[in-house]
Amino acid sequence: MKRLDATEAAGIVDRMLANLISTVPPKGRAGSQARTTIGDTRANAFKLLIADAIGPPLDACFDEARLAGTTLQQIESVRRQLDAETPTTQGGILVRNASVRFCLATSGALIATMDFASRQDVAQLKNQMAQPFAEAEEIAADDMDSMTYQALIRLHAAITNHLVETARPLPRMLRYEFAAVLPSLVLGYKLYDDASRCDEIRDENKIVHPAFCPIEGQALSQ
Repeated sequence: MKRLDATEAAGIVDRMLANLISTVPPKGRAGSQARTTIGDTRANAFKLLIADAIGPPLDACFDEARLAGTTLQQIESVRRQLDAETPTTQGGILVRNASVRFCLATSGALIATMDFASRQDVAQLKNQMAQPFAEAEEIAADDMDSMTYQALIRLHAAITNHLVETARPLPRMLRYEFAAVLPSLVLGYKLYDDASRCDEIRDENKIVHPAFCPIEGQALSQ
C-alpha cells in the first residue's frame, strides 16, 4: 500500500481497534490475550498496511475479542463507528470496508451462540441485521468484487436460516389486559399458573414497581 493510503488507513485501524479493545472484559486470560493482540496490531498498523499484511492480524483481533466476551451490541457499535468514517484514499476505503466485513462475520459467529426467549426477539434481530448486510453487499457489488459479494450473500443467508430455524420452537409474545392493577406475583399466576415467573413479566414490560403493574402488557404464549 502507498504511504499516503497507509497513513489514512492506519488512522481508521487505530480508531476501530481503540473501540474494539474497549469492549473486551477487563479480567481473565482470554481478555488479556485479546488486549495484547489488539494492542500489538494498533502499534504495528502502519507497517502492516505498507506490507499489505493487515488482514490476518485484524481477523485475529476480532476473533479474540469475541472469545473474550465481546457482545453483539458492542460489535455493532464498532461497525457503526466504521460507517461514520469517510476515507478519501483507495487504501483507506479498502480497510474500512474490510473492517466492516470483519464486524459482520463476528456478528454471525456471536448470533450462532445466542439464546432467545421469543420469536419476536429473533425477528427483531433478523430485521436489525438486514440493513448492514445490504449496505456491505451493495459496496461489494459496486466494486465488482464477486468473491466478497458471494461470501456476504452466503453469510447473510446462513444467519437468516439459523434465525428462522431457531424461531420455530419458540413461543410467541402475546398482549394481555386485565381490568385492574395487579402485583407481578398475581400476574405470573394468572398468565402462567406459576407465580415464580413474576420477574420475567416485570423485565419484559419494564415494570417500575412489581406491586403496581400496568393493566396492559405482553407475555410469552407458554
